[in-house]
Amino acid sequence: MPQRIAIAPGVFLWREKFSPLEQKKLHDEVMARLEQAPLYRPVMPNTGKEFSVEESNFGTLGWVSDKSGYRYQPAHPVTGMPWPAIPQPLLDLWAEINGGRAPECCLVNVYRAGAKMGLHQDRDEKDTSAAVIGVSLGDEALFRIGGTSRAGRTVSVSLASGDVIAFGGTARLAYHGIDRIRPGTSRLLPGGGRLSLTLRRVSKATGGA
Repeated sequence: MPQRIAIAPGVFLWREKFSPLEQKKLHDEVMARLEQAPLYRPVMPNTGKEFSVEESNFGTLGWVSDKSGYRYQPAHPVTGMPWPAIPQPLLDLWAEINGGRAPECCLVNVYRAGAKMGLHQDRDEKDTSAAVIGVSLGDEALFRIGGTSRAGRTVSVSLASGDVIAFGGTARLAYHGIDRIRPGTSRLLPGGGRLSLTLRRVSKATGGA
């Protein structure tokens, strides 16, 4: 059982939380779902500039970005179809780390060589009580996380295939991002690259649930 490593207050890392065999099985499940919800390239609000990553979602709600802004919606913006269900291994991981209500969204980001994600906050959710959980599959990435101010001090950590990172509590609204990918560090994804699977709660509980 991988040990939990404290990276910063509220930020924890598990090295190779998913074994190589489990990584392959999860990769295959993700790929099958992406046939139902194909990857697409979102654009920035207002400017329409394309992201360097490709995206899709699993769950009852999916995070999207287009010229009108950031939001969660129940259907794929290109196909109009509902998002596929979140794979069971990810639901099990969520229950182990967060407990409580299941995640509503699994954001799928695919990073190819040269792709990155600038520092940002996960603040489009009404429920920020549960930690955000990220699963890495494929090539290594340099992950950076700071505080709730963009100008604050940051900590960098390498995320390898099978690693899991979670940030909650005082770190739930921390700025974080991916500085770069290290191509050729994994053979899991055909053609190389990295799959990032990010689990989040979105809506506040209602009716005492």
